[in-house]
Amino acid sequence: MAAMFVLSAVIAVHSVTSVPGPEPVVTEVKEVAFESLIEGRAEEAIVTLEAQRANEPNDPAVLINLGTAYAKTGQWAKAEAAYKAAMASRVGYQLELSDGRWTDSRSAARRGLRSLGTTSLAMR
Repeated sequence: MAAMFVLSAVIAVHSVTSVPGPEPVVTEVKEVAFESLIEGRAEEAIVTLEAQRANEPNDPAVLINLGTAYAKTGQWAKAEAAYKAAMASRVGYQLELSDGRWTDSRSAARRGLRSLGTTSLAMR
């Protein structure tokens, strides 16, 4: 089975400033069911993330981890829909993956979507 990845709860957002020079980076810590997913409690993560999605329907971090949670429970169509929604979101930012690497939210969503192809086939 292909490895799934999980986003941690750290997001880097470039803030808008009128001061000349490089744009400052603001780091925001956000709860996206990271602990639940890492500890193998995908169903719990789904409940948490669906509640967050009701309030933040376009948040890519929520959508990506929701896709991962659905994939971990074998709900391939829902996982695909969540990853595609994250890719299509007008919101985008840098996210820290569970392995400590940083990537933009659209790239993370694409990677999640690609992982479904091999994972769902292996489970059939």
